[in-house]
Amino acid sequence: MADKEKKSKYAYTKKSAWKIFTKDQIKKTFDFCEDYKKFLDVAKTEREAVQKINEIAKNGNKIIKINREKAAAIVVPGKKPVGDGVRIVISHIDSPRLDLKQVPLFEDSDSGLALFETHYYGGIKKFHWLTIPLAIHGVVVKKDGTKQIFTLGEDENDPIFSIPDLLPHLSHKVQDSKKMDDAITGESLDLMVGSKPTSGKDEKIKDAILEKLHKDYGMIEEDFVSAELEIVPAYKARDIGFDRSLIGAYGQDDKACAYTSLCAIMELKNPEHTAISLFVDKEEIGSEGSATAQVATFLRSVIKDLDSKADIDEVMLNSKVVSADVNAAVTPNYTDVFELKNASSLGKGIVMSKYTGHGGKYSANDASAEYVSEIRTMLNKAKIPWQTGELGKVDKGGGGTVAKYFSRLGMEVIDLGPAVMSMHAPYEVTSKVDVYASYLAYREFLKA
Repeated sequence: MADKEKKSKYAYTKKSAWKIFTKDQIKKTFDFCEDYKKFLDVAKTEREAVQKINEIAKNGNKIIKINREKAAAIVVPGKKPVGDGVRIVISHIDSPRLDLKQVPLFEDSDSGLALFETHYYGGIKKFHWLTIPLAIHGVVVKKDGTKQIFTLGEDENDPIFSIPDLLPHLSHKVQDSKKMDDAITGESLDLMVGSKPTSGKDEKIKDAILEKLHKDYGMIEEDFVSAELEIVPAYKARDIGFDRSLIGAYGQDDKACAYTSLCAIMELKNPEHTAISLFVDKEEIGSEGSATAQVATFLRSVIKDLDSKADIDEVMLNSKVVSADVNAAVTPNYTDVFELKNASSLGKGIVMSKYTGHGGKYSANDASAEYVSEIRTMLNKAKIPWQTGELGKVDKGGGGTVAKYFSRLGMEVIDLGPAVMSMHAPYEVTSKVDVYASYLAYREFLKA
């Protein structure tokens, strides 16, 4: 429809959140996002996110329960009995990355390098991870049970790491003529970690690295077997654009929702129903594991702590959930993969997705019309900017969230979260107004 064409007063049109927010709200948006960027910088992994969430919750005197250092629940008891149901906002705190293999270290004598072998985690474009500055985060549990924490590559005085790529002069047959998936293989994502050999007759670079690790961290090579070391971009969260309206950072899927739901529940006092902000792991690989959305045992234990006599099934059936996850923003130059009437855009507010999944709504939650109406009414009443969205054209792809696992428990569930551009890339982009609108929406939902 041309801009000059008059639109019906009955038509649904997406509006810019920048136009809906007042000047005061826009100022609050920018202030809010300064703290959000700080959170992104210190919570790049699931363990780090739980540590920061725990710190904030305890400083705010909130009830928090932690599961295996990789999942957490913050609870604010409500006025109504737990049996009347709870209000849950669930987000995930893992992001696509590279993990070290259990025996990662090797020496390549031809290149004169020591390298770590990796296995990628979640859906990535492998070429994104070549030649960029990378950091090592995680934990090594030594044979005596002590833990060595790594956050190496974030301080300006730290060394960083990188994965080499082939120069364009030599890449034609090896890379350029191949499909993108074949040009860069998973086994080729090896991290450069050193090049200086030991002194003496038998000069070995690998041995020199092992000596360095033992000297600095008390590690031996076997310790890698019981380690969780994650390779993440060494970038800091930054403003994007002359107007500073956008945020560029690693891990905004789904830290944009984790942080906003954290802030929302930290402000909550005396809600009608018991409110829970739930943070889980391993969504990016199908929510398989003991600290994920599929493990209802953790949620059941949280509810039992609130009311040991509660009928858990009744609580579930009476509960309402927001699956706080991001949606895909329309991307310039690639608009043909989006069905534009039903796609989300940066700067149009929080995205409401009735369903997720892919072709035929496979492997998806599909919220009821009644629940969609309830959420829509809530957002409109609070004057929170929102838009609808789905992840691409019907037969072009799509994706899932944790929503389906909670709907299986009999809960009403819908997806709500900001749009993200360059999702799953080492540097994702969000709009500040969408992030702030998400915080307002989660706060409004949890206090009901």
